[in-house]
Amino acid sequence: MNKDEIIEVIARRAAKEMRDGYVVNLGIGIPTHIPNYIPEGTHITLQCENGMLGVGPTPDEEDEDPNLFSAGGGCISATPGASSFDSATSFAIIRGGHVDITMLGALQVDEKGNLANWIIPGKRVPGMGGAMDLVVGARHTIVTMEHTARGDKKILKECTLPLTAAGKVSKIITEMGVMEVKPEGLVLTEINPVFTVEQVQDATDAKLIIADNLKNMLEN
Repeated sequence: MNKDEIIEVIARRAAKEMRDGYVVNLGIGIPTHIPNYIPEGTHITLQCENGMLGVGPTPDEEDEDPNLFSAGGGCISATPGASSFDSATSFAIIRGGHVDITMLGALQVDEKGNLANWIIPGKRVPGMGGAMDLVVGARHTIVTMEHTARGDKKILKECTLPLTAAGKVSKIITEMGVMEVKPEGLVLTEINPVFTVEQVQDATDAKLIIADNLKNMLEN
């Protein structure tokens, strides 16, 4: 699969997590593509932590508004009735528990639901960003990421990088499948039919529990 295909598979599947009435925060990277695949008729409110409720799909270049941009600096659109405010108000929404789902990328995630997505020791970063608040404040945290990075496994028995938060990830969506974090371990509930179960396990450090009713993640 090429990069564009990987992003589409992950974003399209992640969009199926949306439910009417949800307030959803989308992190930078792959999550920014999710609005393009939200099922028609699903009424949700997308939140941008730099200060907007009511984020719409990625605009075409000729429709870009330089005053509307995501936390990652990408251009966004606004849905009818959208509201803008300062980042302090935005984080009051997050910390107050008003976000139903946050979807974030990750450097590493493990079978206990631990997340590492803000720093690699020895590399400079501009700051922590809002991931700590989002992961703790949202009701559900879903990781959307490529299954591996340059051949290195990202889904581990235990994270080796500094944690963003411990035990907060409930679901992982990659181009290879969907995994749910359960008390008994990491359960593979859906698989991309391009891959075999053996291939998914080989690309995963953590031992996967295969669901009895393993589903095709590409099916509607």
